[in-house]
Amino acid sequence: MARITASVYTSHVPAIGAALDLGKDKEPYWKNVFDGYEYSKQWMKDNKPDVVFLVYNDHATAFSLDMIPTFAIGTAPGFPIADEGWGPRPVPPVVGHPELAAHIAQSVIQQDFDLTIVNKMPVDHGLTVPLSLMCGQPPANDFHWPSPVIPFAVNVVQYPVPSGARCFALGQAIRKAVESYDEDLNVHIWGTGGMSHQLQGPRAGLINREWDNAWLDQMIADPVACSKVPHIDYVREAGSEGIELVMWLIARGAMQDVADSARSVSVKHRFYHVPASNTAVGHVILENA
Repeated sequence: MARITASVYTSHVPAIGAALDLGKDKEPYWKNVFDGYEYSKQWMKDNKPDVVFLVYNDHATAFSLDMIPTFAIGTAPGFPIADEGWGPRPVPPVVGHPELAAHIAQSVIQQDFDLTIVNKMPVDHGLTVPLSLMCGQPPANDFHWPSPVIPFAVNVVQYPVPSGARCFALGQAIRKAVESYDEDLNVHIWGTGGMSHQLQGPRAGLINREWDNAWLDQMIADPVACSKVPHIDYVREAGSEGIELVMWLIARGAMQDVADSARSVSVKHRFYHVPASNTAVGHVILENA
């Protein structure tokens, strides 16, 4: 059967993509950010998955305010790079895995989660920046990224947004779906977005280092409690865009220790840095032991 062997958690700051695309990653300001992913790039090469299930949020490229699904799964064979107003990022298009994506959709919907099936959509920096951080920066004329990717978009832009508990339970449903797929596949699940940041209003530029790291501690060690953190805490402590962290709980809910307390996960890497643009950057790699 297919199995989830690891989960990856990372911020997806758009300025990180711009720094990579413009060759600024060695500049003093950015070097401290990218040094935190050197281990991760080697780990990715050493633990190359057959498929990445990548949880992210769309930034008004695939979906406008006219229609915003709460949970949307990309089931297409491929996904073009979105033009976010200054041209598409110079990276390869994303190759999908429509067979596994369709199976996950079938299974998760039968577990009473309502998913929107998306057969055509561009993907923006929310998805491509994590790929660049974990896989390095391939030239745009490369055929594809190292692994096929199933995009899974979550609405954390327009309220109401899903609760942490709902996202955590969804991760458990995704694990069951993957394990019921009748092919031997090594699957990674990634949760992206966050950490503390606010992009507008009187608190624009808010970064809360202490809260971020306490949240990471709890997400790793006590994910059930972490899933119960109410929305107002994210907004108060981590800023209006800090709510993106609920997407990490989808990936955390899919790990084996959640389903079986006798099993465990190991922390392979943890990194935190401020600032990157006006955002805190968090990153964790967990492996099923």
